Amino acid sequence: MRKLWFAALIAAALAVVTVALPVIANENNATTAARSRAVSDRDVSGVLPSHRVPKTTGAPPATTAPKATRTAPSKQPTTTRPSTPKPTPTTTPTPTGPTIPTVDSDEAGPAVAGPCSGVVIKPGDNAQSIVNAKPAGTTFCFAAGVHRIGQTIRPKANQVLASADRAVLTGSIPLTDWTASRAFWVARGALPAAYGMSGQCEDNKANICYLREQVFLDGAHLTRVASASAVKAGTFYADYAANAIYLGSNPAGHAVEMSKTATAIESGATGVVVRGLTIEHFASAPQAGALVSGPGWKVTANDVRWNHAVGVMLVQANNTKVDKNLIHHNGQLGLGQYSSAAAAVTRNVISSNNTDGFWIADWESGGIKSTRSSGTVSGNVIKANKGIGMWADVADDGRVISSNQILDNAADGIRYEISRNGTIENNTISGNGFGTGRGSGTSLWDGGGININTSSGVTVRGNKVSGNVNGVTIQSRTRGTGPWGTYLLRDISVTGNTIEMTGGTQATGMVQNSGSPIPAGEVVFSGNKYVLDALGAQRFAKAGTKLTAAGWREAGLDTIGSFLAN
Repeated sequence: MRKLWFAALIAAALAVVTVALPVIANENNATTAARSRAVSDRDVSGVLPSHRVPKTTGAPPATTAPKATRTAPSKQPTTTRPSTPKPTPTTTPTPTGPTIPTVDSDEAGPAVAGPCSGVVIKPGDNAQSIVNAKPAGTTFCFAAGVHRIGQTIRPKANQVLASADRAVLTGSIPLTDWTASRAFWVARGALPAAYGMSGQCEDNKANICYLREQVFLDGAHLTRVASASAVKAGTFYADYAANAIYLGSNPAGHAVEMSKTATAIESGATGVVVRGLTIEHFASAPQAGALVSGPGWKVTANDVRWNHAVGVMLVQANNTKVDKNLIHHNGQLGLGQYSSAAAAVTRNVISSNNTDGFWIADWESGGIKSTRSSGTVSGNVIKANKGIGMWADVADDGRVISSNQILDNAADGIRYEISRNGTIENNTISGNGFGTGRGSGTSLWDGGGININTSSGVTVRGNKVSGNVNGVTIQSRTRGTGPWGTYLLRDISVTGNTIEMTGGTQATGMVQNSGSPIPAGEVVFSGNKYVLDALGAQRFAKAGTKLTAAGWREAGLDTIGSFLAN
């Protein structure tokens, strides 16, 4: 269900990545999504399949696919189970449950960066030239102040880019030459040439979320509008043909800046450390990062904010650690992971991402998204993102999602989709899935606190799931083939969780489409505690049939669970 994901545009086998490019598939859109499901992703030349066509309104029939997703053959797939073995523990170690920071605490971000001793880079210096001039393994200490980065910094192996003084790396330029014109002010000459559209916007009429330049007035993020006539206080319009920025607020006496440079730091070199930096205002393309990690990096105690697309991006970044960062208010997504094994994302605060209007329900917007990767996401606060909290999608293998607080995200709290061998344990998942935009809904087809979609070998245990649009949603859809054969819903275990459903249309259960029925015994609910508004409430569902607690047990689901009236 729902998405488009990473396509790797990476200069492999180079010590230094030469160009910052999007790493999430751009070929996907609502018109090609249906076709892509029927094609093996082996045949898409490195571009991952689109996963969803926009939904029609209303709930789908009980045992048939929603109209917008009925694209695959109606017969049952012949492949019964992925045959590739689960990864070994050394590939995806079980996390130990690190301390979870709170959003406003000093347990993450530059406040915990520690000291720096090395080559000093001052504001006004050409940071990339200084880095180029020094050998691998050099430590660079950014002095306090604002460093305007006009050229992407490309570190060598084992170099350290750090600050003990809360240095700010910005990709923006000042806009100072304003002319009053009718109801707005105009600055000319700062925009790049017009470029093509990519991505999916929440507002698919205006379709302006892909435009990369952001404008800030005294540090406040202004809202982009689609025409000069729509400009008012707090907004701006970019006219690429005229190379003009139209501003609705009087700039006199204020600092106005426009994001310009695409990427702050990017390299394929190994063992780089990035620590204690604030990285903001980079004009990253949709699906590309302001900070792009290579293999074995340590990205620690940074504040990554107000960049147009993805805050932190891991690309072929095996064994990278992303720890104790503040990653917030980025235009599309907080953190992305593509083709990166055994990465550890721990103790970060990832909040309030998707500020620039990307599609909340069905595109890679929100907190974290991972594809063709493995590793741990543990001990994080993932909060108030306009999208999915944590999304493992398209051939993730051996993902461990544990001990996180996943709160108030507009779509699913956790979605595990066309992937395998997942462990989702000991998370607190609350207030997710109440987005009201295009493609949002309240049925089990729309998701919930935890959504397992056409995946295999997934264990969901020890989580507290409360106050979400739905509790635990299990979806079986016809999704084509991947690296292990046909994507199928198999071997799902939901045990020892506390699932609260006390209002609205909240439910827990299973849905299936006509091309992908769930075989008996492949989904097990056992030993869960359900807190309900009433024992007679129909808070459960199986293949379209609504059930009470008694009916759920009679259907052979959670015969040893407990059911409590709130």
